[in-house]
Amino acid sequence: MYWYCLTPLDILLLRDAKPFTPGERAWAKSIFPPNGHTLAGALRSLLGQSFNLTVIGPLFCYQKSLYFPRPLGFVGSNPLMPLNWHSSSHPLNAQALWDKTQPAPLTFTKSLSAEEQQQEEGNKFRSWLPSSVIKTYLETGNIEDDDWLLKYPGEDQPWQEESRPHNAIKPGTRQVKDSDGYFVENGIRLKQDWSLVIAVDSQTHQLLQSLSKPLSMRLGGEGHRVMVEYEPILDQQWQTLQTLSDRNFQQSGRAIAYLMTPGIFERGQGGISVCRSYPWEWKMAYNSGGNFVSMATERAVPISPRIRDSKEKKGSSIPAPQVFAAPPGTLYYLENPQGLFADSDKASKPLKQTRQLGYSQLLWVKYNLL
Repeated sequence: MYWYCLTPLDILLLRDAKPFTPGERAWAKSIFPPNGHTLAGALRSLLGQSFNLTVIGPLFCYQKSLYFPRPLGFVGSNPLMPLNWHSSSHPLNAQALWDKTQPAPLTFTKSLSAEEQQQEEGNKFRSWLPSSVIKTYLETGNIEDDDWLLKYPGEDQPWQEESRPHNAIKPGTRQVKDSDGYFVENGIRLKQDWSLVIAVDSQTHQLLQSLSKPLSMRLGGEGHRVMVEYEPILDQQWQTLQTLSDRNFQQSGRAIAYLMTPGIFERGQGGISVCRSYPWEWKMAYNSGGNFVSMATERAVPISPRIRDSKEKKGSSIPAPQVFAAPPGTLYYLENPQGLFADSDKASKPLKQTRQLGYSQLLWVKYNLL
């Protein structure tokens, strides 16, 4: 894979796929970071052709370093672990009762003193971690306390929102129109020295390299553009992480899967599609004899793509059914590593397409014995 920096030349407007009418929806919210459908569409528009491409991302880049979403299996800098993975001497093992048909509860691996808790509350933590920290995490299963602390501006959030009001005045007056006359858009501006980054496959890389430089690409609405620059140093960082992840995946025994992009785990049931926070093919370790033990996640991310409208107008698009994805940074705890069905030869075309668009990208973490 080949990594490219996408540096905005102005604010970005990345609305969701819902139909927008200013008179009905006075606020137009931007969805950021952009999803894989948006990035693939922008690349196809730039290259002027429709073809199957593979994308990884988006992530962020600062000072020539890849930045990844923080793993969610931590409270501050204190890691969480499934209750039944703790030693038998853990006090909750003898006292806690939990439903074995559900993921195991997560508990702290260590207790903090009152002084340590107060210090944690006063710290400013990173929401995005550099590749050097993620590399150590994959190798050891640990993130040092100092590696959580904010070191550079933007590590808590690399972007900020800007509200842009729009008014339409009645002809010959100074009054705003009653209908379709006023709405507000929330634009996205990246902080200084930060860029979005994505990885593309070999074919897409060759096509991008064949275009004249400097290269810019339209991303989002209102014609706003980003500079597109290939960064070989990011290739090396990614390859190092991918090698570590593959090595951890090959080892038997307990493992942690780190979800670095939104995870779409969708399956049809009773004529409707149902999304959930972990892959449907992963069975519970307790009552189903599977590998899945527990997870650390938060609220789902709505994905609102568009699809081509081949029936009405050729070249136009319509809103696709919305799906809900597990947020980046989600951690899955398994008794043994288990891949995704979407990566197998038996997977259907829609499942393979979600993986090609960068969703459900996992990195495997070495489990550290307590």
